[in-house]
Parts: sequence; structure tokens; C-alpha cells
Amino acid sequence: MSDHPLNWFGIARLGLVQAAVGSIVVLTTSTMNRIMVVELALPALLPGALVGLHYAVQVLRPFWGHGSDTGSRRTPWIICGMAVLAAGGIGAAVATAAMGQNALVGILAAVIAFAAIGLGVGAAGTSLLALLASRVDERKRAGAATVVWLMMIAGIVVTAITAGSFLDPYTPLRLIAVTSAVAALALLVTVVALWGVERAPAAHSDHPRVSPRETASGFRAALAEVWADDQARRFAIFVFVSMLAYSAQDLILEPFAGSVYGFTPGETTKLSGVQHAGVFTGMMLVGVLGSFGRRFRIAGLKAYSIGGCMASSLALFGLAFGAIHGTSWPLSLNVFALGVSNGAFAVAAIGSMMELAGRGRRKSEGVRLGVWGAAQGIAFGLGGFLGTVAADLARKLIASLPVAYASVFSAEALLFFVSAVLAAQIARQPRAGPPVATRLNDIQAARG
Repeated sequence: MSDHPLNWFGIARLGLVQAAVGSIVVLTTSTMNRIMVVELALPALLPGALVGLHYAVQVLRPFWGHGSDTGSRRTPWIICGMAVLAAGGIGAAVATAAMGQNALVGILAAVIAFAAIGLGVGAAGTSLLALLASRVDERKRAGAATVVWLMMIAGIVVTAITAGSFLDPYTPLRLIAVTSAVAALALLVTVVALWGVERAPAAHSDHPRVSPRETASGFRAALAEVWADDQARRFAIFVFVSMLAYSAQDLILEPFAGSVYGFTPGETTKLSGVQHAGVFTGMMLVGVLGSFGRRFRIAGLKAYSIGGCMASSLALFGLAFGAIHGTSWPLSLNVFALGVSNGAFAVAAIGSMMELAGRGRRKSEGVRLGVWGAAQGIAFGLGGFLGTVAADLARKLIASLPVAYASVFSAEALLFFVSAVLAAQIARQPRAGPPVATRLNDIQAARG
């Protein structure tokens, strides 16, 4: 492939792929979630377990990353991953529709479909980040992370609004038709966006053919090498802890505002909008300062990761204090500050992933990003579940509802504080140059 760094137009093209991923995922995690619970009157545990399954399957991200590392191009892995994701999205719609006729058959089909969604997200997402890590100049990494993630959010918003207008009045066939249209369009956008980003391999390519046994042994060797890297291992732990704290707050913020502050459903929805506006602001802030601000770029992405984690911790401690203090506390301002902190931390962490992936051995970016992506997926799956469990448990054990919520927010704040400490330890580690090795040598070493 060409080693020429991507310009901003090339980065935006890859952002379109991330937007396509988000457009399918939002229908399966939000729209179908609501249909199962409201229209079909099924237990809320069902969609929660299905979404958890889609995160659990992403533990295979290191394997998909290794596959794209060992090939001559990453584009086929991204397109194949998107195809599996599209098929899984359509399958999820068919399964949801089938639940109305036969719940057991529909649930079994949904298990297969959501597993396919997790596989597709893992294969496409890991290979896409690896392509960014290997082709984006270091000075543009913060901006690249911002562009790609904001475009994913844009894809989610546009799909939610557009698809929502076509879904009314709801019928099972309409759900299948709308999901199929979104999936087909997302796959088409992916193919067009990736066209020409990587050059086709030459006929005399020096990439040797390898057997499945060699691929498996090569993967084990590559995974062991990444885990033996102290910096990569510490970063995986940082990703897990920080993303656990990041996701644990999602499902309890609106119930907290309704229970403690007396907010109506409309007011809690607006509060969620305030938080997402803050996330957008934090992402833009780090993206602009990290890529264009000469005075601020010297701080580096790790400094923004540490700062974002510390600010998130303080904002969550603010919510804990506000729960006890009462309704005079500026809740909306506190939530906006939490969103800004979360957005700044998220973009800095993603940019740091790309930076650290590029420092390792050549053509090992996929395995590194796969390890960190698996840590992120597991943390997201656990975070939402554990956050709600902690809130329910605190309400049962603590008579005062405000104190119960304050204890949960304080625990999440401590997780972010631990994340900041972990990020600071990573930042103090010396910068090591990547060893030079070819894939053929790696295979031979794995054999012997």
C-alpha cells in the first residue's frame, strides 16, 4: 500500500465509513430496543442482553486486527466487516419482526444477528482505526480522531431522524424495509469512500501465502508480543477503566434527574441533549487545539487524556455533591461540564491509541488496536450494566435516595481518577523506537 500520509479530505472519507457503521448500529441498539420493550411488551432484559452480546463478541477484535496486519491491504477487511454488519442489521430487523409471531424463534434469530453485528463492528472498526494509525501524520491525529468520531455521531443523528420519519406508522415490514435501505446505503458509502485510498497490491507482491495454521500461530505470537509490551498492556488497562467509568453514567443520569430533581421526561431528554452538546464541544476543543494550536499541541494527547479524566472526575464529584445539596445546584451546567470533559478525554484517548499503535512494530497496528478495542468493548458492555446495578443496590441499601445516587457518582468519579493516574504513568514511560521486522520473519519465528 502507499505510505503517503492522508490529507484532511482522505481523513474525512474514512470518517464517512465510521458514520456508516454508526448508522446501522443505532437502529439495532436504540430503535429495535424500543420496539422489543414497547410494541412487543418483552422484558427490557432482552434487548440489554442482545446489546451486551454485540459488545462481548468484540473480544475478537485482536484477531481481526491481525488479519488486516498480515494482508497487503486493510480495505477488504473494512468492506467485509461492513457487509457482515449490514447483514446483521437486516437480520436483527427480521428477528424483531419475527418476535411478534413467535418469540422463541425471533429471539434465537436475534442472537445470531446481534453476534454478526458485533463481528462486523469489530472487523470494520479495528481495521479502519489501524488504517488511520498507519496513514495519519502525528500532528493530525487529534484532529483525525475528532473528525472520525464527530462524523460517526452525525451518522447516528441523521439516521435516527431520517429513519424515524419513515418508520411511522410502525409495522414489522416497514422496520425491515427501512433497516435494509440504511444497511445497503451504508455499505455503498463505505465502498465509495474507500475507493483508491489504498493502492492495489502489485502482481509481484512480497506478501507470501500463509496457511490457516501459520495464521493462527502468527496471531498468538503477535498477541503475546503486544501483551509483553509494558506500555501497550498499561494502555489496555487504562482504556478498560476509563471506558468503564465513561459508560457507567449513561443509564443513570436521566433517572437521577427525574428522581432527585423532579425533572419531567421532556426535561431529562433535554438534559441528555445538554450532555451531548458538551461532548461535542470537548471533542472539537481537543481536535482544534491538538491539531492546529501550536501553543497547545506541545502538551500532547496524553496530557489531554489526563486532563479529561481529572475533569470528568471533578464533574462527577460535582453531581454527587449536587445530589445532596438539593435543587439549587446548577445541574445543567454540571452536566454540560461533564460532557465537555468526557468529549475531551474520549478524543484524546482515541488519538493516543492511534499514536501508540504507530510506534510499535510495522504492520502490527491492527493487533494493538484490537487489544485496546476489545478492552473498550468489554468495558462498555459491563459499564451500562454495572451502573444500573450499582444504582439499584445503593437505593436498596441506603434509605436516602440522594445519598444513594451520590455514592454511585462518587464511585464513578474515583474510577476516572484512577484512569488519570494510569494515563500519567503511561505518559512518563520512555518512548521506544519500533523494532524492524518483516512478516516473513514473524511467521518463521512462530514456526520455530
